[in-house]
Amino acid sequence: MFMQKDITTSTTQNIFRIVLALFMIYAGFSHLTFNRIEFQAQVPDWVPMSKDLVVILSGIVEMALGLALLLWKNQRSRIGWILAIFFILIFPGNIAQYLDGKDAFGALNSDKARLIRLFFQPILIIWALWSSGAWKAWRNSKNQ
Repeated sequence: MFMQKDITTSTTQNIFRIVLALFMIYAGFSHLTFNRIEFQAQVPDWVPMSKDLVVILSGIVEMALGLALLLWKNQRSRIGWILAIFFILIFPGNIAQYLDGKDAFGALNSDKARLIRLFFQPILIIWALWSSGAWKAWRNSKNQ
């Protein structure tokens, strides 16, 4: 599944991959700076670590994944899978934020807004897999 390296992606996929990579770098930077407190609202109370440490570590991971997706051409499909898994791993934080009714970022100040946000996580997963060529690499590996 992860072995195929040279996947050709379309111009549209490349544009979406670059936008996603820049979004990840920006989000990671915001974890470490101006949105640090806001992101702590997403860390569930059951996580056995400091919320601030979780936010810092996840910010570093987001920046690393964004940079890798942007710059590491021969590993894009692998990075796409890793990013999709990352989006899955952080999803419980979004669910906890909804269930606990924690406000964040100004816009996530109602149950409705927090619920709607949950439906964007699958879109991010699909975006990572499609734009990186990971989905195509997986399909190709199934046909070989």
